[in-house]
Amino acid sequence: MAILRKLAVWGALDGTAGAVRTLNAKYAHLRLLQADRLPDGWVGKNYALWIGVQQAKGSWLLFTDADAEHQSNSAARVLQIAQEHEAALVSFSPEQVTENWYEKALIPYIYVRLAKLFSYDNVNDPKSPAAAANGQFLMVRRDVYDAIGGHAGVAGEVLEDVAIAMRVKAAGHRIWFASGKGIVRVRMYRSFDAMWQGWKKNLYRLIGGTPWTAFREIESSLPWIPLALILIGLKFPLIFLSGVLLLLARQTLYGLELVRNRFPFSFIFYYVPAAFLYTGVLWASYRSHVKGRIEWKGREYAIGAPESIK
Repeated sequence: MAILRKLAVWGALDGTAGAVRTLNAKYAHLRLLQADRLPDGWVGKNYALWIGVQQAKGSWLLFTDADAEHQSNSAARVLQIAQEHEAALVSFSPEQVTENWYEKALIPYIYVRLAKLFSYDNVNDPKSPAAAANGQFLMVRRDVYDAIGGHAGVAGEVLEDVAIAMRVKAAGHRIWFASGKGIVRVRMYRSFDAMWQGWKKNLYRLIGGTPWTAFREIESSLPWIPLALILIGLKFPLIFLSGVLLLLARQTLYGLELVRNRFPFSFIFYYVPAAFLYTGVLWASYRSHVKGRIEWKGREYAIGAPESIK
């Protein structure tokens, strides 16, 4: 099996181009491709990847972020996984590197919530319509990619990775989605603002993309009952104790979910700020999508009728 051995990116609006130039000093086979003006109807990332694919010659395409840290022989291991599971698309949710408190609070919390919506078992079951992928590491057979229209077929999609996975599965091909621990790791964001804007762009669509699913997520995420009991209990010790115990119970359950999703159990100490950050960014994401516009890396996009707004 051949595999794409060139990295094509378009990094005019972020640090991707600089990252590739740095990597190029160590890996001479990397190529940095510059794209022209973004055509109407395209999200910038999708157009960049489409430009890169036009230069690729391999029978498999690997889409990954420039700052993703791949473990030794990651691509070869994925090709083996694809053979074992007869999958036309293999994607991993990378191991998340978190350093600041807000990263340790929000990012694991989001992944725990998404794991309930996109369980690996359901996604990997060919009988289930569920489909998911993570664009930080997505490998797909070139012939299948071409058959579904590639990134041109999802040109205006903000969640292009999920859209491609859905198209691949709907076309009758198997997909394989799993944890990337031991294969690939990444630090998604390096500032609070970047983290907020990134999840504001995606979260509403990821949790279902309807006002009802957003309301249900907010209602089930906030520990409003234990917090209400604690506030009421400021004058009533038994009620206060009940609120504290209930909050500790929810925190412990969250800790078990963290471990199940390969995050440190110690992150339970970020539970309360995580819940509030999550509901806050979900509300912001909902508001952006209701208004029909999202902002990402210096550009504004219309939602619904995909068209880049200059």
